[in-house]
Amino acid sequence: MIDVTLRLNKKERVLNALTGKDVDKPPVSNPTNVATVELMDYVNAPFPDACRDAELNARLALTGHTELGFDSIAPYFTIIQESSALGCEMQWEQKDNWPTVRMGNPIWKTSSDIKIPTGFLEHKDNVAITRSIHIIREEVKNEVAILGKTMGPWTLAYHVFGVEPFLLMSIDDPSETRKILRKLKDITVLFGQAQIDAGADVLVLPDHATGDLVSGKYYDDFLLELHQELVDDLKVPLILHICGRTIDRMPSIAKSGMAAFHFDSKNLPADAMEAVNNGINLVGNINNPETLYSKTTKEVREEVFRALDAGVQLIAPECAIPLKTKIENLLAIPDAVNEWVSNKFQS
Repeated sequence: MIDVTLRLNKKERVLNALTGKDVDKPPVSNPTNVATVELMDYVNAPFPDACRDAELNARLALTGHTELGFDSIAPYFTIIQESSALGCEMQWEQKDNWPTVRMGNPIWKTSSDIKIPTGFLEHKDNVAITRSIHIIREEVKNEVAILGKTMGPWTLAYHVFGVEPFLLMSIDDPSETRKILRKLKDITVLFGQAQIDAGADVLVLPDHATGDLVSGKYYDDFLLELHQELVDDLKVPLILHICGRTIDRMPSIAKSGMAAFHFDSKNLPADAMEAVNNGINLVGNINNPETLYSKTTKEVREEVFRALDAGVQLIAPECAIPLKTKIENLLAIPDAVNEWVSNKFQS
């Protein structure tokens, strides 16, 4: 519920929304990346260096709070830090491109191959995140929510086994697939806990069992139980993120016990709210590739209003934004939330 008489700081606003408590207004969050080339230039913290150096990472991540006015700070810009530490072949790219895993060259073939390397948490690309969280916590104290991020087992499987081999295995050998996911869950917990220890208030858990690749039944068969266990393993609010069409699995996601589900613009907010039926909070779902990247602030406002009118609890871009997204469109998100609250409660 919204109670405009409350006086909450940004951290309190985010945590209240995630735990079902009253807020003074819906938080504007960033479960995935809101870094842009313009912000990189502004603070002299470009990709790929800002993904691999804690000081640069923290400098760029803080702009989500200091320049954009969001209620949370998310320093893990990519989805590949753990995979780098596991030994995957990486393509770090340049300032205007996302770093990626070369999934055409998988490092493992069977569940028996899975092994967490000695010094996994001390690897440069993991330390970049945990150390950055520590730096950010020192800077913002308890005023702003810090969102860590740890890859779910399904996402990790894509990286270390390759997308096509892993999906074929899920059809040909479901038992082996379950063994893989259970082993990979240990990595999810290990890196997630390291971020909690560093000062993260919340963890985002990308686990890309998207409707664009697999049916909703896959979520029930392979992931629901593991996600319920992760809620017990990691003692902070968890935000599940799955790209693409997910309406068909949202009723099951609502049973995961996670604090929130970060959903894609391929799903209408009203349909998503109906699908979860108050079983989980929703975060989203402002369109990235069209609205934020190339449309106007008026159209951003319309999407924010549509999500809020449907009852979406936390407003955010649907996924990691294009790196050349216009700053004015990102600034329009908190502006639209403030306008919506003023129109609804203070007129």
